[in-house]
Amino acid sequence: MTTESKIATRILTALAEYLKRDVTTIGLEHSLRDDLGLDSMATIELLFRIEEAFDLQIPDEDLQGLVTVADVVAYVEGRLKPSTPSRTAKQPAKRAPARKKG
Repeated sequence: MTTESKIATRILTALAEYLKRDVTTIGLEHSLRDDLGLDSMATIELLFRIEEAFDLQIPDEDLQGLVTVADVVAYVEGRLKPSTPSRTAKQPAKRAPARKKG
């Protein structure tokens, strides 16, 4: 039995509800179109629901890369990963030396 992330579980559950299927019949390896039978409009509707559930926006240009359930999970996980500030952002800004009036 594989361990799934909370995000994967939420996405699989949303897919199962949308498709009116048992969640156990949907796997991460399934293709949204070929295996689950989603056409373009259904895929967009599903991704809209995922956007709402996870409070994020999926740009249109990213849609082509979302072919399997695993693609969707990896995409959402990547978008929700907390960003770590870069080292340069933590360093205080250097000030120019004060010029003497003269």
